[in-house]
Amino acid sequence: MVRVRVGLAILGVGSAVILAGCSGAEDAAQSAPEQTGTSAVSATPLAVTALAPPPDSTEQVPTTIAPPTTTLTDVQFERNESYYFTTPDGNFQCAVIKLPTRIEAGCEGVTTPVPPRPDSCMINWGNAIRVTDGDDVGFMCSGGELYTSGGPSADPVLAAGQPLSKLGFTCTTTATDVSCVNDQTARGFRVAADSNEVF
Repeated sequence: MVRVRVGLAILGVGSAVILAGCSGAEDAAQSAPEQTGTSAVSATPLAVTALAPPPDSTEQVPTTIAPPTTTLTDVQFERNESYYFTTPDGNFQCAVIKLPTRIEAGCEGVTTPVPPRPDSCMINWGNAIRVTDGDDVGFMCSGGELYTSGGPSADPVLAAGQPLSKLGFTCTTTATDVSCVNDQTARGFRVAADSNEVF
């Protein structure tokens, strides 16, 4: 009788241990998904997205700018309220110039024949001809270049047949000569490499 009770007691203690072991296994099994879930959250694609570099905000979209189209206009001849041009053959530099005391149109270059030098002219003679807004027209005594803008490049060519009308004067060119006329008085000149006249 005593042996049966001892056996039952041992059986009861063993059952309790087994039950405790099962209970621990169930607790471990219940807590396992939480650990697995934590690992899954830390490995989600959201972390990768958050670590992706932001787009480069300094990137500039290339633009195409068309080059300006230019046509020969009066504006291209203008410098400081005066108008400068070259003849088509390149023999003469000309201008319609606004000076403090007068306005004149003139050209400089080599022409022939040239009238005799006046006694009063001690410098260059015969390489410049002009018409003023007064009554003065003809060759002039000059000490240097008069009818060039002095820019870094040659003044634009006044195309044959294209008149330049500015400041009360009209100048026109052909392939070989140039003429400038005072619009009010109709006085002026025509000059070429081998001929010239005043009127």
